Amino acid sequence: MTLSELQSQIKAHDHKPELADKYFLKLIEEVGELSEAVRKERFGQPTLENLKGSVAEELHDVIYYACALANVHNIDLTQTCQLKNTLNRAKYNR
Repeated sequence: MTLSELQSQIKAHDHKPELADKYFLKLIEEVGELSEAVRKERFGQPTLENLKGSVAEELHDVIYYACALANVHNIDLTQTCQLKNTLNRAKYNR
């Protein structure tokens, strides 16, 4: 699945522009949970049985809410990544 596809999938079932502040708060919450999973060293690709509380699960949740927030602000993350990569190539001489 591409980033654009993920953004579209999320928008299809979870798009409430009036809740932009809530999406942001959920993003912050998920970053905190990611921090805890990293601290507890719950690394690696999990299975369904050990997904809960893993770094992988929390990364998914961070990406989910970043996409939801981008959607309510009409931001195409694929296009933004391309623009940012162009800037970074010039900035870091890559």
